[in-house]
Amino acid sequence: MAAPEPNAGESGGGILQSLRNLAATLVALLQTRLDLLVTELEEERVRLLELLLWGAGALFLLGAGILMLIILVLAVFWDSYRIAAIVVLAGIFLSVGIGMTVGVRNRVRARSRLFSASLEELAKDKERLTSR
Repeated sequence: MAAPEPNAGESGGGILQSLRNLAATLVALLQTRLDLLVTELEEERVRLLELLLWGAGALFLLGAGILMLIILVLAVFWDSYRIAAIVVLAGIFLSVGIGMTVGVRNRVRARSRLFSASLEELAKDKERLTSR
């Protein structure tokens, strides 16, 4: 009668335990990456909200200042060169508006990479896992 090998049960449990440890490590790794992704998303949301508020305030104040300057220029030139003053001011505003439109279009096309830190970490993880 053959006696059972003492290592037969241990190797099966060892492999199963190794698989469990591997799964736990992968889940922990995934959780860490998702936490990083959520943190980056939250930071981006706060940054965009701040930009919107500062931009709205700046636009309001600049608009009020420009309106006051327009009224001043028109009041100064009202008797002698009112049509010329209106044409020059309109040309300036149209030129600046077109330039800003081109600038906005370029910024939209050259978007920042969202989640760049998460993507870098995932690339490092992939490299580490494939190198083994």
